[in-house]
Parts: sequence; structure tokens; C-alpha cells
Amino acid sequence: MTLNLAVAQSLCTAALTEAARRRLVVSVAVVDAGGHLIAFARMDGAEIAGPVLAPDKAYTAVANSAPTHELAVAAAPGGPLFGLHAAAGGRYVIFGGGIPLLDVAGRIVGGIGVSGAPEPADDTACAQVAVTRWAAMR
Repeated sequence: MTLNLAVAQSLCTAALTEAARRRLVVSVAVVDAGGHLIAFARMDGAEIAGPVLAPDKAYTAVANSAPTHELAVAAAPGGPLFGLHAAAGGRYVIFGGGIPLLDVAGRIVGGIGVSGAPEPADDTACAQVAVTRWAAMR
């Protein structure tokens, strides 16, 4: 399975459907293995930061080979990645909502980012639904 526009849009839809089920209003982005945007969707009324944060969460997950909620712990004061949030011109986002997408061989082929829920764990949960859809497609 290739992470192309149609697939990326399907992943956005999966995350948006989960957000609607949870009564959340979010933005969703899917990037390729180079962190370049493939697809983006913003629910009506979503926060103004979503068009920046959702793609940056996806980018961060790809660039660091880890879900963004895991980076939050490592980037805390005293952690091994402290200061990470200031790297890449401030593009790295170190709170939940970004998850890498892996191919069947375990290589990162892209990432998904969700932003806008009141709690980062809800962004992560919506992104995880899209990751589950990706796993079923590949």
C-alpha cells in the first residue's frame, strides 16, 4: 500500500469521524516520509492553530520516529531530549496527537497529526484510529 493522496484523505476521514464521535472539533494532517504534507482537513469551527499544529505534529512524529506524546516525557526538563521543542525552528511539537505511519517492514512512510481537542490524549486517540485504518489497508 502506498501512502498517496486518496489513502491520506481516507486517514483524515477516519480521524475526523472519531473526533465527531467524541464531539470534538479538530484539524488533521497526513505527511509523507519526508514530512511533506499530503492531505489536510479542518472541521468547521476548529481552533485557529490547527492548520499549523496538525501538520507539525505529523512532521515531528516522522522526524523523531516516535509518537509525539512519547516525546513529551523525554523533552521535559531534565529529560534526554530537553529543548527538543525549540529545534527545527520551533516546528517540533512535543505533546500528543502525532503518530508515525509504518509499512509492513516497520519503516516510517509518513505520519498523522491531529490538533484541536481540549486534551492532547483526545488528539492522540483520534490519530490512533487513523493509524489503525492504515494498518488494515497495508
